[in-house]
Amino acid sequence: MSKVLVPLASGFEEIEAVSIIDVLRRAEVEVLVASLSDEMLVKGANNIVIQADLHVKEVNADMIDMIVLPGGWDGTYALADDENVQRILREMDAKGKNIGAICAAPFALNKAGVLKEKYTCYPSVEEQIKKEGYMGDKAMVVEDQNVMTSRGPGTALCFGLKIVKKLKGEESYNALKAGLLATYCE
Repeated sequence: MSKVLVPLASGFEEIEAVSIIDVLRRAEVEVLVASLSDEMLVKGANNIVIQADLHVKEVNADMIDMIVLPGGWDGTYALADDENVQRILREMDAKGKNIGAICAAPFALNKAGVLKEKYTCYPSVEEQIKKEGYMGDKAMVVEDQNVMTSRGPGTALCFGLKIVKKLKGEESYNALKAGLLATYCE
């Protein structure tokens, strides 16, 4: 069974985190929700609280198949500044393992030095990344090598489904997409 780490920092974007976690668990992907702090309850940007399964400091790249970062500016800045998240991102990239980020979170990938040439993110975040290759709204999800990025809350379901496709294959992707009535996802 594939295992995906979703690290949460205070101020994370709830729609993105919950959509990703929910879609992956529906596809029978094991999701580890990790807190950056010593607290197991993490408050999102809109005051929704999620209980983490473990602390991010307990995780390394050998334990997981993919790491996926939700956005939200406060959460993104914390992910970019957290030494454990940055370490895991670099380890994952060095091993050629899958990395994902949505909304503002590609900023944290860029700080770790793992963001590839082609990417997308929430509009205006590319100005903080200052990296060529920004694809804008050309696609809801952009893949370049082992890195997958998406635009924001409105694309979170499609992003989760693309992760399912990558980890579980076309059949699981199509079945889940149909069940969720997500026919608008590419």
